[in-house]
Amino acid sequence: MNLDDAQKQKVAGWLEEGLKLSDIQNRIASEFGVRMTYMEVRFLLDDLKLKPKEREPAPSAPVEIGKSDAPKGGSAVPPRPEKSAPQPAAPGGSANVSVTVDQVTRPGALVSGGVTFSDGNSAQWYLDQTGRLGVVAKQQGYRPSQDDVMAFQAELQNQLAKLGY
Repeated sequence: MNLDDAQKQKVAGWLEEGLKLSDIQNRIASEFGVRMTYMEVRFLLDDLKLKPKEREPAPSAPVEIGKSDAPKGGSAVPPRPEKSAPQPAAPGGSANVSVTVDQVTRPGALVSGGVTFSDGNSAQWYLDQTGRLGVVAKQQGYRPSQDDVMAFQAELQNQLAKLGY
């Protein structure tokens, strides 16, 4: 990497401020005039023995509620073994949200499943190939509460982590 010691210290400071890798990549380009790929920034931080700060999970992916344009029908992917049963959200949360992961992933998705929100309404969710989360409510026009959305995302992350995603 083409950075001197002062620049490397500045990068370490940005990391301590809590900047994400993409923000650091942009700052390196704008302040130092050095264009680096995201992977090169990761290698730089590894060379400097620095690790990004762990952030609390925040609702970062938009939740799409409404009609799905995903085709219906079977999938050419062989069925997976039973993965998870509905489980309540993490203890201490105000919302009681349960998330399941489908044995057979819905077509056009990397992983899919169902969710039941604290008010009893349910929906189908999926993650597409670009990592976008989509939620299709059974009741048209339904929008879960903010607490339910946050609990859903946290529980979804927990369920997917158990499965190795």
